Amino acid sequence: MGGRRWTYKDYLKLDDEHRYEIINGELYMAPAPGVGHQRVSRDLQYLFTRFIIKHKLGEVLNAPVDVILSASVVVQPDLVFIQKERSGICQERGVFGAPDLIVEIISPSSITRDRHSKLKLYRKHGVKEYWLVDPANRSVEVLELNGEGEYDLRSSAVGRGRVKSAVLEGFSVNIGSIFSGQ
Repeated sequence: MGGRRWTYKDYLKLDDEHRYEIINGELYMAPAPGVGHQRVSRDLQYLFTRFIIKHKLGEVLNAPVDVILSASVVVQPDLVFIQKERSGICQERGVFGAPDLIVEIISPSSITRDRHSKLKLYRKHGVKEYWLVDPANRSVEVLELNGEGEYDLRSSAVGRGRVKSAVLEGFSVNIGSIFSGQ
């Protein structure tokens, strides 16, 4: 949206009627997700939340929530998890720093951003685990940050099967359960 470099300070002045993200100083407006996307998000959030509350591990937040990774990077992932030891990064206005786990549900308009731009950002800012959920292909990829600061494929499934988390030890998802309501 123009040639200027956007910052979090500029972001705070935008209206609340739209969803925006700033990626490397560039402003993006995101359309509201469709109903299928919302159903997948709801079902995943339920599974994450139930596990996290049961084991007292931290907090799950869902979009729209601002995740401020730097002055020129503000994103609104579909779901984020923050370990209880790091709960201080959750403030009233948003999450100030890298969540431990981020989930992006891919839509046709976000595929390049989610698979490339955001993947690089999350890796750079130290997000330990990144889930790419693709309703169109009924697939889930779980990427884990390794010791060299790169993402490795931790787990994946297409159509059916389970994916496992590294950050949430013992947590796995039968992907059929999140795509059943589509």
